[in-house]
Amino acid sequence: MGLFRRGSRARRSEAGAAVEHLKEFARSRRGVEAYLEPTTTVSGTTIVLVADTGEWTRRPIADPDAGRALARKLGIPLYEAGIVGYPQRMREWTQKNRGTG
Repeated sequence: MGLFRRGSRARRSEAGAAVEHLKEFARSRRGVEAYLEPTTTVSGTTIVLVADTGEWTRRPIADPDAGRALARKLGIPLYEAGIVGYPQRMREWTQKNRGTG
């Protein structure tokens, strides 16, 4: 099973770019953890990677199994955001960096 659902060539290209982004984020930062976000009426399943600094990134994934597979491949812990919530460092980083960029 791939990380994204099958579809158009453009969708597969976007999926590949998302996976590469997540891999690069995990490779270039320390203490990265993954938080699996459930499907909602607004969006599909997503995964959030959070570094030890609180910096974070979010990308869509095909389904929870794809998120688990990616976390295993990256060698990082995976948590279910709907159960454990998000780490305080993520909220602090977001507050500190709001409006920048």
